[in-house]
Amino acid sequence: MLQNADLTLSRPRGFALPVLRLSRPSPYALVVWYVFTLLALPLMATLGYALASSWGATLLPDGLTLKWFLELWSTPRFQWAFARSMLVTVGALALSLVLVVPVAFLAHTRYPRLDAWMNGLILVPFAVPPVVSSVGLLQLYAGGPLPLVGTPWILMFTYVTIALPFVYRAIANSLRTIEVTSLMEAAQLLGATPFKTFFLVILPNIRVGVQVAVFLSFSFLVGEFVFANMLVGTRFETLQVYLNNMRGASGHFTSALVITLFLFTLLLTWLGNRQAGHTITKEARS
Repeated sequence: MLQNADLTLSRPRGFALPVLRLSRPSPYALVVWYVFTLLALPLMATLGYALASSWGATLLPDGLTLKWFLELWSTPRFQWAFARSMLVTVGALALSLVLVVPVAFLAHTRYPRLDAWMNGLILVPFAVPPVVSSVGLLQLYAGGPLPLVGTPWILMFTYVTIALPFVYRAIANSLRTIEVTSLMEAAQLLGATPFKTFFLVILPNIRVGVQVAVFLSFSFLVGEFVFANMLVGTRFETLQVYLNNMRGASGHFTSALVITLFLFTLLLTWLGNRQAGHTITKEARS
């Protein structure tokens, strides 16, 4: 009893055994997980069907194979559609950068009112439905002196207008993060011309914004279907038009095509967000 009393006396006052309590998930987390599951299940099912050798009335596929992906990438029609999409998208992005970067630079340095006009202009692609724009373009360029319908040129010029909001906003934000006026004055004091200052001083400082604009616009343009289907169709078959035309083929083959396009777009979007995240981190540290 004495030993028990000593043990009791040596115990500190207010001592309580820790109680393990399970934290309840917040309703916001439940909503996020519900939406994520709702979006991920069709993709997982499509991936499973693309990897299945055959999948009939059973719950699980009979086997797994990469046959459909290999068949997809060995199909000349898919390779040509992929090359056409890359050609149109890269050409549209190059033209967008050539047109938008000088405009954004002038709006930020010399003509501030131009920025207000551009902020209104970049809303037009979202305000006008693609079907309405396509019908107008068909009426204008189906004949006459510029019969561009059915050629990659009309698709490339149309993609420039689609990429305009992404390119202008990314570059304008990058210009706001640097002291453009101070850099221009310092370069001119050292004897550099405005043209040389723009290419050797300003452009290297906004290259991250240019990369973000390119990646995000590229991922969006690769998945564009309405303009490609209505303006060029099978005369210049792009990836999305090819996917639409192959909807009656084998389900395994089309599933492999859908997963390939999804992974390609996801990779480009991740690269764009990664560049944007690096920019935000760098600004926070500075």
